[in-house]
Amino acid sequence: MREELAGFTIGVTADRRRDELAALLERRGARVVLAPALRIVPLSDDTELREATRACLEQPPDILMANTGIGMRGWLEAAEGWGLAEPLRSVLASSYVVARGPKARGAIRAAGLHDQWSPASESCDEVVNHLRRRGVAGQVIAMQLHGERQPECTLALEAAGATVIEVPVYRWAPPSDPAPLHRLIDLIAGRLVDAVTFTSAPAAEALLRAAGDRTDAVLSAFRGDVLASCVGAVTAEPLLRHGVPVSAPGRARLGALVRTIVDELPRRTVTFKAGGHLLTLRGHAAVIDGELRPLAPAPMAVLRALAQSPGRVLSRTALLRTLPRGADEHAVEMAVARLRAGLRAPRVVQTIVKRGYRLQVD
Repeated sequence: MREELAGFTIGVTADRRRDELAALLERRGARVVLAPALRIVPLSDDTELREATRACLEQPPDILMANTGIGMRGWLEAAEGWGLAEPLRSVLASSYVVARGPKARGAIRAAGLHDQWSPASESCDEVVNHLRRRGVAGQVIAMQLHGERQPECTLALEAAGATVIEVPVYRWAPPSDPAPLHRLIDLIAGRLVDAVTFTSAPAAEALLRAAGDRTDAVLSAFRGDVLASCVGAVTAEPLLRHGVPVSAPGRARLGALVRTIVDELPRRTVTFKAGGHLLTLRGHAAVIDGELRPLAPAPMAVLRALAQSPGRVLSRTALLRTLPRGADEHAVEMAVARLRAGLRAPRVVQTIVKRGYRLQVD
């Protein structure tokens, strides 16, 4: 198959650039579930941002910590609307500029400013350590925030003797429609998606918050069958704190994130021979002798259960536990019938009279 992700279902939690990420995944054959965990609320009219800007003009910062490209551009655009863009550029031009990542660096250079240093890991901790080694006692630091306050970074710099001006350029808010996010949480808990992508740490935190009493089920799924794929190390931190293994590219780019998923997901599949056929299980499909066979959730659940114990007979009662609540033994028979029809290979699943079903393992 040319489409490396055919048969896989992938959740996308991004708001900004979600369509771009979805297109990259769908181009490779994936089924995509769009479920923004947060949305960005611009603060172009916000009094806090205006006050922070005036504080930078009154106390020209010795150091500028630029965290995001969209944040730096938004700050300068807001300052333009207030007639303060040129004075702001003038004071920032004299600062030691730290760009936390390539997007922030691009925004700095587009504004005619010059960046002096960037962390290899794009992490706040590495920036703080660099500045402390450089010496910040008695200096003013303008910290452009990226959605939420970073109290650990601020406190660490203040403890080293710096004065920190926090610049809140935008903030995160819950999605306008929370239904897609809760649907994705149900799919994760039910292990009906193969991977979930995260492009910001706040989005990962928001999904776990929204999970509520399903948090343990979501974390269990991420620690097992569902791949948590993060755009970079900073994004991965909230999940790592919960003991979730994450997949992340070396460079924090959407294209690199997709390539990592393309490399990782096929390696996690189950392949076996049954009924004279070679089968590979993917998220919502089976690949049988190289041909993709999409399956509905119930037949796929039955196939997965049988594949976990190849050749072993599973009773209708055991298979019933894999189906949605409210199903009965008749639903198991229907699921098996639909599975055989979907695979177009009737010998793969064998009926054992009065006992149940098993895979006809070669």
